[in-house]
Amino acid sequence: MAKSEKILAEEVIIRTKKYLNDENVALVQKAYEFASSAHKDQFRKSGEPYIIHPIQVAGILADLEMDPATLMGGFLHDVVEDTSVTIAEIQAEFGSEVAMLVDGVTKLGKIKYKSHEEQQAENHRKMFIAMAQDIRVILIKLADRLHNMRTLKHLPPEKQRRIANETLEIFAPLAHRLGISKIKWELEDTALRYLNPQQYYRIVNLMKRKREEREQYLEDVMSEVNDRLEEMEIKAEVYGRPKHIYSIYRKMVLQHKQFNEIYDLLAVRIIVNSIKDCYAVLGIIHTCWKPMPGRFKDYIAMPKVNMYQSLHTTVIGPKGDPLEVQIRTIEMHRISEFGVAAHWAYKEGKKMILQASFEKKLSWFREILEFQNESENAEEFMESLKIDLFSDMVFVFTPKGDVIELAAGSVPIDFAYRIHSEIGNKTIGAKVNGKIVTLDYKLKTGDIIEILTSKHSYGPSQDWLKLVQTSQAKNKIRQFFKRQRKEENILKGRELVEKEIREMDFDLKKVMTAENLKKVADKFNFGNEDDMFASVGYNGISALQVANRLTEKLRKLRDQEEAEKEILAEVKTNPAPKRHDAGVKVTGADNLLIRLSRCCNPVPGDEIIGFVTKGRGVSVHRADCPNIDTNEMETRLIPVEWENDCTNRKEYNVDIEISGFDRSGILNEVLQTVSGTKTNITAVTGRTDRNKMATILMSISIQNIGHLHKVVDKIKQIPDIYAVRRIMN
Repeated sequence: MAKSEKILAEEVIIRTKKYLNDENVALVQKAYEFASSAHKDQFRKSGEPYIIHPIQVAGILADLEMDPATLMGGFLHDVVEDTSVTIAEIQAEFGSEVAMLVDGVTKLGKIKYKSHEEQQAENHRKMFIAMAQDIRVILIKLADRLHNMRTLKHLPPEKQRRIANETLEIFAPLAHRLGISKIKWELEDTALRYLNPQQYYRIVNLMKRKREEREQYLEDVMSEVNDRLEEMEIKAEVYGRPKHIYSIYRKMVLQHKQFNEIYDLLAVRIIVNSIKDCYAVLGIIHTCWKPMPGRFKDYIAMPKVNMYQSLHTTVIGPKGDPLEVQIRTIEMHRISEFGVAAHWAYKEGKKMILQASFEKKLSWFREILEFQNESENAEEFMESLKIDLFSDMVFVFTPKGDVIELAAGSVPIDFAYRIHSEIGNKTIGAKVNGKIVTLDYKLKTGDIIEILTSKHSYGPSQDWLKLVQTSQAKNKIRQFFKRQRKEENILKGRELVEKEIREMDFDLKKVMTAENLKKVADKFNFGNEDDMFASVGYNGISALQVANRLTEKLRKLRDQEEAEKEILAEVKTNPAPKRHDAGVKVTGADNLLIRLSRCCNPVPGDEIIGFVTKGRGVSVHRADCPNIDTNEMETRLIPVEWENDCTNRKEYNVDIEISGFDRSGILNEVLQTVSGTKTNITAVTGRTDRNKMATILMSISIQNIGHLHKVVDKIKQIPDIYAVRRIMN
């Protein structure tokens, strides 16, 4: 699973042969050939054939030794979203199991949303619901995201930052929750590189400066450890543990520490054969070096939520420097690297299942199905997940000694609803460690909780929604009040939806058909239309969302008609053929006014797209311009292309951002290098920060994309320049 590794489809198949039979390998091969045919003539932003991406995703899944259906899903995960292939065709060709996995990772179709954030939240909701039905969905999605992060440099900066931020908020925490550290660390490090390149490269440089010294220190430590282990006749593998950049960054930011104050930059990992040997090695380590108080953690006796087990201790090493030591068995190490994937029990010819012992540990995501319809909108659903799945946790005990895991900040009501919804509804008080506490008491790890109930209780209070921390408790409370007013909410919800449809100027009879209502209710995962309208009535989902779904086809037809009218009107307004100095022509029409957009400054060689404006002709944008939403603006888009001869406009303005280490003379070197390429500089500004990182913003006049690449390549050759990127206004 190395970052730089780019494998071929044949290599993926070879990896699967190590643990699958010939029949299943043939199915995986068939999925690859199907995907290769579907993605034929498609290319990624990097210029590579698109099929390279599914191959890498399947390769990552093969490293995790996933089952045939998951590997097939890895090869096929983009065919429905990016080609004309349908889910029905996938099901007919590969079966319902593979179709379900592919559908789970396929983004929603061209539905119009108020914002990109709302659309992303809806896509995440769909993915998480599919994950709750089959966890393999998220394993495919994590592999997909991992390869996308490895190739993020080919996207525009705005998309880089958005995708990197989403990775840190959703996918890295999810990989951590599932215990897949190999994926988690790489996602975090790569995301930091695009979100905060100055700090990323600063830490990289700081780590390089003393690398040889640290490596020699670790070799001395490991040599001494091996000698002691041989004396005690304990077989073990000892090696230095690589420190990840993001974890160093987090400690520096959250703990306000300098780089040289991070204790676990120096770390040793010891892999042994048994739990007994783990504790024996711990004794040896503490005999060799003095342990630091408060730095010992026993995750073998008390495993983490994601099943991670290991002994952690920090000692004062040979030269007086803190040294972290991790001790675990071979099986514990496998689980720490592959997490949930390490718990699959694959039976030849049968469906791949999770081991029963681990299945219980994943009850948290089964709860997703319980509350997904209770959230007011997709954004609230995602915020709930972030609280429940990705927040810090506390571990409390029932009076019988069972351990209950809750989000940090939880109160006794959260505990009550975790035990049973009826216990929560009948709660009148609570005892913590034998003493009565208020219901807003914040639970702490180690607390023993006893819930006081009464059969005469009138049920939860609305105020409880402000106290509880977990989404499970919030949704159980909402369900209680919802059941009391369902009929009222159905009528209210229907009225609100009909009002939205009338405001859109559509005929209710054409929209509110039984077939259309059932189809939309199914899309929102409601049992029937009454449940959908009830949800609108109690604000579980907005009336506008339902109205948008119901009118989707009619709105698209109306938008197409309006766009066609505007284009015809534009042609009539400008009857004489016009050649603009932009060097661009509209496919099939020579009499439209054309102008280059200033927001993205397209130049010859860029992939471009035209947008019909009102009264101002056609505005030409780069195809990757963030101001052009191909879903939302589809009816106004028009094909455009560069003229073969663009000499009537010899120069085009382009803005670039140059990042590097702030040293004496670096700005002068950049200016001389650009001038040496016979490129005109129209503007230049620069700034530095306290981390000695320099940022130079420069506007240059270039002839085409090849000219720009030549300038960028020259700048990158300057010592201490880290990155050069084209920016948009």
